[in-house]
Amino acid sequence: MSSYVLDLREVDRTRVAVVGGKAAHLGELSRIEGIRVPAGFCVTTDAFRRVVEDAPSMGDRLDRLSRLDPDDREEIRSRSAEVRRFVEGIAVPDDVAAAISGASARLGGGVACAVRSSATAEDLAGASFAGQQDTYLNVLGPAAVLRHVSRCWASLFTERAVTYRLRNGFDHREVRMAVVVQRMVFPHAAGVLFTADPVTSNRKVATVEAGFGLGEALVSGLVNADAYRVRDDEVIAKAVATKELALRASPDGGTREQAIEPARQDQPALTDAQVVRLVRLGRRIEAHFGRPQDIEWCLVDDDFQVVQSRPITTLFPIPETDDGENHVYVSVGHQQMMTDAMKPLGLSLWQLTTPRPMAEAGGRLFADVTRLLASPTSRAGFLEVVGKSDPLIGDALRTVLERDGFVPSLPDDAPAESIPGAAPTTIETDPAVVTELIGRGEASVAAVERDIRTKSGPELLDFILADLQELRRTLFDPLSTRVITAAMQATWWLNERLLDWLGEKNAADVLTQSVPHNVTSEMGLSLLDVADVIRPHPEVVDFLRGVDDDGFLDELVGLAGGREARDAIRAYLDRYGMRCVGEIDITRPRWGERPTALLPVILTNVGNFEPGAAGRRFEQGRQEAWKKEQDLLERLRALPDGQRKAEETKRVIDRVRTFTGWREYPKYFMVSRYFVYKRALLAEAGRLVRAGVLRREEDVFFLRFEEFHDVVRTNRVDDELVRRREEAFRSYQALTPPRVLTSDGEAVAGAYRRDDLPAGALVGLPVSAGTVEGRARVVLDVAEADLEPGDILVTAHTDPGWSPLFVAITGLVTEVGGLMTHGAVIAREYGLPAVVGVEHATRSIRDGQRIRVNGTDGYVEILPAT
Repeated sequence: MSSYVLDLREVDRTRVAVVGGKAAHLGELSRIEGIRVPAGFCVTTDAFRRVVEDAPSMGDRLDRLSRLDPDDREEIRSRSAEVRRFVEGIAVPDDVAAAISGASARLGGGVACAVRSSATAEDLAGASFAGQQDTYLNVLGPAAVLRHVSRCWASLFTERAVTYRLRNGFDHREVRMAVVVQRMVFPHAAGVLFTADPVTSNRKVATVEAGFGLGEALVSGLVNADAYRVRDDEVIAKAVATKELALRASPDGGTREQAIEPARQDQPALTDAQVVRLVRLGRRIEAHFGRPQDIEWCLVDDDFQVVQSRPITTLFPIPETDDGENHVYVSVGHQQMMTDAMKPLGLSLWQLTTPRPMAEAGGRLFADVTRLLASPTSRAGFLEVVGKSDPLIGDALRTVLERDGFVPSLPDDAPAESIPGAAPTTIETDPAVVTELIGRGEASVAAVERDIRTKSGPELLDFILADLQELRRTLFDPLSTRVITAAMQATWWLNERLLDWLGEKNAADVLTQSVPHNVTSEMGLSLLDVADVIRPHPEVVDFLRGVDDDGFLDELVGLAGGREARDAIRAYLDRYGMRCVGEIDITRPRWGERPTALLPVILTNVGNFEPGAAGRRFEQGRQEAWKKEQDLLERLRALPDGQRKAEETKRVIDRVRTFTGWREYPKYFMVSRYFVYKRALLAEAGRLVRAGVLRREEDVFFLRFEEFHDVVRTNRVDDELVRRREEAFRSYQALTPPRVLTSDGEAVAGAYRRDDLPAGALVGLPVSAGTVEGRARVVLDVAEADLEPGDILVTAHTDPGWSPLFVAITGLVTEVGGLMTHGAVIAREYGLPAVVGVEHATRSIRDGQRIRVNGTDGYVEILPAT
């Protein structure tokens, strides 16, 4: 055969660049013992290059596609249609046409064929491109095959394919189209097999969908399908659909819909035995490719044939273990309010920081809680603490525990892990304890800033590795832990006792407004002070509205009031420049590195607030907390045994106000230290770039800390490893991590299990009391926040990097969060009604809708348009 055509038997997974993803998988499938693949050939990317890429003006057309906005659907539709018409109109050269026609003849002159697109960026591990290009069935004769090959080439430029590449960062010039031509099979039944459950991600449960006739009807959603779930060679669930239609081959080519006779409509397309046999074949294919597969199959004369297999790209990965035991994992990101994928350097630094071993999967970290659940002495306390913080995690864990035998039970006398917050904490309510801890933290950060300056090369990495022990010591200082635990337990005590005694819900929310020493809330208020400096200078305000370069600070000095504005922003960055959104990942750009990230918030504050707003805001919260305290104590004294209750409540209020602010400091000192490390590590990376070892400084973000250490020591780097890590990171960014994950790969969803909600309300966890109505602003990126007075922020999650926005809003709704996570603490501090843990909030609530947030009872209502 010529370079333009290859028999499928000549193809394997190493030939993706030549035959595309679909053909490479089909060729690989044909090599697996016991797997039948219809005979066929592939029109290679050499043919595509010769006919399409080298066509006059094609390069200019691709350049115009690359410049399109992925959100401009009309322009994409117009431009892509223009390119498709152009490609379909290209005359195929005689030698290419002869190669294709000759291969068709070898399949059998009059045989019907399936002609299917096979792009080089298709069926990849991180991007399936499923449904992006076209397939044509029952194509009759060599001339028709040749015509449909051109149509497949053109389908590389469908609107959906162009949009997909633009959104996922694939260059149009780097994606080529091959075409698979196979003998057509005319099945009794056909469908799809997922070797892992696509809904729960459980790797031990396979899902089969089946219907009569050609599988294209099922894949395209034309007909309902029978559905089977299989585990351990047993059908564990089955739903037989009413199948009124089947897709059949038409005598003149193509396909046609055919009505199924009524007597067969409710019959299953497969027997249970056939389903189990099919799943066994699927497991063989899965083992060959080393990952779960999405398989299209046909049943002909009781014999299964496979017409496609691709990786399931939507499954969240499983942490690697080699002990063969069951494990239950809880997402660390949901506790830290940062569920985005992290780069390897960030993951490894966090793992070196935390005392508990952290499992890694999908660019996220997970805590293995199997032993906590297995031990009778720790299980109840753990579930109680987790359930208070995040009810969805607590409910998901209880769901796992209800499954017989998944979590082993340890003996009653087995050693139990301590549960922070489960045991009562004994500590005197003394403000000096907090000021002492703050002083220790500041001194420790100052010491590392001083000592790291003289370090470089391997000595620098050794220094950081040793200093991480000091970071762990300060981060998990027993005194610090006792203060945080005391604040948590005081909060729970107030909410539970005052509800019981007075019917007062979430009383601690108001009582913790404007507490002293909350570094995160101070950070938001301080940005109001920056706005006060900038507001009187219109020229500075206009200049900042047009800034898109992080070097803007030095340009300010030439403007009236610019020097004062620069000094105010720099002073803020000196105090808070180590912070950013997603700050637990050391690789994220800090405000000190990218000060433009703060400009939308500063400009919002300039427009929305009057001078002195920071001081008034803090004092207003303090007064509201004091008034609430006086009201509660007065009502308590009127109760039986009221004086004792009032005195005890007063002691607990003092405790919660004294200790709550410290909750935000350990993370502040941690990210301060991370920023010290980062600047030193990037300086070392710069040296490696100048020495020709690294291509760019940011390559070190895709190395684990120990790997970076080796590169510094040896002056050698594995560029291919860096490239693979970058690709993996891009694929991880598209995944949503589950709150609870098992070693079977199952993402276990929790539920609130409440029936006391208004009709249509979105349920969540109440974390800051009060009710507010306003315009929803759905914001996924702080840099794109455009807030007006009265707006309610709706977002996926908020860590301290989001806190400066809180001064400009009246309420908060997030998809992720718990009672003691940073967003909840700051919402209470500012007196913002807040509901967190609202599943799919950013999709269920549209930007601009009016909503009502009930932060007392924990739900959100979408209000009718007025």
